[in-house]
Amino acid sequence: MRFYTFLITLTIFALGMAACSQKSPDTTVYENIDGYTFSNGELATFSSIAFQEGKVVKTANEGSLAGEYPDARVLDGEGNVMLPGLIDAHGHVMGLGFQELDVDVAGAGSLDSTLQMIGDYAEQYPDREWILGRGWNHTRWDINRFPTAEELDGAVTERPVWLSRVDGHAGWANSKAMELAGITADTEDPQGGKIIRDEDGNPTGVFVDAAMGLVESEVPARTEREREMALEKALQQMSSHGLTGVHDAGISVDDWNLYKNFADNGNMITRIYAMIGGAGDTFDQLSENGPITSYAEDKLALRSVKLYSDGALGSRGAAMIESYSDDPGNRGLLFASEEEMTDMIMKTASEGFQTNVHAIGDRANRVVLDAFANVKDSLGEQGLRHRIEHAQIVSLEDIPRFKELNIIASMQPTHATSDMNMAEDRVGSERIEGGYAWKTFLEQGTVLASGSDFPVENVNPFFGLYSAITRQDHQGNPEGGWHPNEAISRENALRSFTIDAAYAAHQEDILGSLEPGKWADFILIDRNYMEISREEIWQTKVLETWVAGEKVYSAEQ
Repeated sequence: MRFYTFLITLTIFALGMAACSQKSPDTTVYENIDGYTFSNGELATFSSIAFQEGKVVKTANEGSLAGEYPDARVLDGEGNVMLPGLIDAHGHVMGLGFQELDVDVAGAGSLDSTLQMIGDYAEQYPDREWILGRGWNHTRWDINRFPTAEELDGAVTERPVWLSRVDGHAGWANSKAMELAGITADTEDPQGGKIIRDEDGNPTGVFVDAAMGLVESEVPARTEREREMALEKALQQMSSHGLTGVHDAGISVDDWNLYKNFADNGNMITRIYAMIGGAGDTFDQLSENGPITSYAEDKLALRSVKLYSDGALGSRGAAMIESYSDDPGNRGLLFASEEEMTDMIMKTASEGFQTNVHAIGDRANRVVLDAFANVKDSLGEQGLRHRIEHAQIVSLEDIPRFKELNIIASMQPTHATSDMNMAEDRVGSERIEGGYAWKTFLEQGTVLASGSDFPVENVNPFFGLYSAITRQDHQGNPEGGWHPNEAISRENALRSFTIDAAYAAHQEDILGSLEPGKWADFILIDRNYMEISREEIWQTKVLETWVAGEKVYSAEQ
């Protein structure tokens, strides 16, 4: 009798297991959506999507997939638009987080309002040893010059103040900060940097590019808790704006360890494709075990390096072939010669790392292209998909070399609409023809990966999509767009923030589109990006953000 009882029990168990194997309780079907994705390189639509174990199983263009997965969790998209998760191909994650913790003067439209914000922040945080922040932009003020330490003293005198410019390529110090750093008239300009001085040779309080280190060396290191808080804030910001991935342009050993800790604990809600900061000690430590193509189910990757060749246009640190049109005799700052740049890329590429070089001025871009050509002659075509970050002002004769050398143009559309108030003044009407040339790059077959360079620009990728399409500010100026011949289509703009951004990270087989087998990274938005008026695009709001089939942000929460 016991044997038969056992047999019946075993049979029931087996039948139960068989039934369970036919069910798919972990499958989710999102129906009643207006979906867009790239499929086999072409823009496609869908109205229903099924995903399982974090990855897309199937999309359908008519009706719902719920009937094919009877035990699935079914969600109603209420007719909203679904897009693949957006990828910012050039941002600074920790910089974004610290912007949330420090004083942020990016929105200040005058020197007086900037000083007021700094003074208010100092009063609000009386225990802060240093007042730190970023975002000032003197080209948007009416002073037509750099600000001074004396002016900053008017806001805070007793404590040191250090604020980086909006582009991160200049810093503004008060007198206390310069005193602690030992800055005097005798302090020499470091290589690749410049101390702004008055007519008597005295430092005025602004330090450009490499000269920033003279003051930054005195700034106390961030505490571990501050770093954790900054990362938490950055992840929240990115997911709330529809970013499911970011290429982090220059990380430290501490950054990587922090990211891994978050990923190990299940707290990494945005995928980070990290670039090692420089080819020196940081690279030596982080490259010890070779490139890391995937960590924690593709939440992290470490297979690229970020190098710098020059400064920024706004501070006239971008390296130009000829003098600045509005500053005769000044050709900017070149951080490395062709030989030095070649040596750095040879070092990183020889270890199998994609190398991404910041180059803004036409001289810097030419030097970097020459260096990449030298490396290719030595190492051959490695397929590492090297990139030039920004590629902002490029000589017309050098643009075709991007295609010849298979260099990805990693560019930031909002830079054009932020810089249009001064860019042509800096370089003149002829050189600007090779500036912010997105369409020219695309038409010659160069891969365009778009980003924002946050916190230099706003983290919201819909601002970048809008700028790419209109080349206008949010008030619709200038009429018709600034150099509108370089504007790109909605489809190409979306491609540059999705599948082509993924390609720029060697991740197009797993990210960038909602195709079967890829991670279910997607967003729901409140309006139809492909159909609304161009003027509305920057106003798009994200309703939900999903990463690997898990909702990481909801506007309703």
